[in-house]
Amino acid sequence: MRKVYLDNAATTPVLPEVLEAMLPYQKEIYGNPQSLHSWGDEAREAIEDARVKVAALIGAEPEEIVFTASGSESNNFAIKGLATARQSKGRHIVISAIEHFSVLHSARTLEKQGFELTLVPVDKYGMVDPEEVARSVREDTVLISIMHANSEVGTIQPIREIARFVKEAGAIFHTDAVATAGTVPVDVKDLGVGALSLAGNQFYGPKGVGALWVKRGVRILPFLEGGVQEGGRRAGTENVPAIVGLGKASELSSKEMGARVERLSALRDKLIEVLPSRIERVFLTGHPTQRLPGTASFCIEFIEGESMLMLLGHQGIAAASGSACTSKALKASHVLLAMGIPHEIAHGSLLFSLGVTNTEEDIDYVLEVLPPIVDRLRAISPLYAKFSKEQKRGS
Repeated sequence: MRKVYLDNAATTPVLPEVLEAMLPYQKEIYGNPQSLHSWGDEAREAIEDARVKVAALIGAEPEEIVFTASGSESNNFAIKGLATARQSKGRHIVISAIEHFSVLHSARTLEKQGFELTLVPVDKYGMVDPEEVARSVREDTVLISIMHANSEVGTIQPIREIARFVKEAGAIFHTDAVATAGTVPVDVKDLGVGALSLAGNQFYGPKGVGALWVKRGVRILPFLEGGVQEGGRRAGTENVPAIVGLGKASELSSKEMGARVERLSALRDKLIEVLPSRIERVFLTGHPTQRLPGTASFCIEFIEGESMLMLLGHQGIAAASGSACTSKALKASHVLLAMGIPHEIAHGSLLFSLGVTNTEEDIDYVLEVLPPIVDRLRAISPLYAKFSKEQKRGS
């Protein structure tokens, strides 16, 4: 049976070059970077080399990079650390309605501690209006967090335009760039933000490692305490192999990004253009043009996403329904609902996220396999039966 992995938004495979770079730090160079001997020196040098590579990926300075264990930790660190560091100036936070739960839940936690939270709406494409952000800003606003792109529907946000309003307000602007850093060009100076989150497993690095960029001069309170690691900003013995892997993945992404974007965009566009001609009552979610190069997301009416995933899995195809963190909850995606998509349609969401290992033959296989699956599920769907009867009566 053919195996096709189209769930790269959940995690990407580790590239061979990345794994090769990591292995010595699992076998021979195993010292604690904080130790004052040659084993520690080698490990510490490897971390600093990786810091330079990660900084170069996003146009930052190496000393501005703080290594973490994931994108979710980076987001928690940013929201809680940046807001609490400024609570003497104000206790108002602004985020969008489609943020990842690591941002949304962190903000909700601060809300329980006396902060005020404003959720900025999005349009039918999942796009934030910069003027909506501007209208949400108050004198006591200390933090604004708008994701750079949404991994579930692929929409890329107008961060530069939003940053202009934030700068005028004097608040700190954080962006969750987990879906974009290493995938599309990201330059923190060009974006105009003050903090940015990223994760290695989103661009062919290892799981269990991420980073938070904090602009020089921006104050942030530690999220993990009890050690001097990362300049006292993030305690805990460093995961040297994973950090080395993140550095190598960053280096490869910097070199190969243009070719990757061009190739993935072509595969994505084929899926987006052909699938609606093979299946009736299917529509694209997310912005038609301002979207991630490897993201093709749809809602297919009258059936549930979970059922499609199971049958696709039986055919060797890995995809997703809703975000990777919510697909097991059997609830409609908060992202799709915020875009105004009705519950009953949102339950039929299907996300194909492409990666460097995918080929045009993979796309052809999906286009061959999915229509019969939809037909099979609709044949036992009471919603589709009702729709068909109404269609016949109206014709």
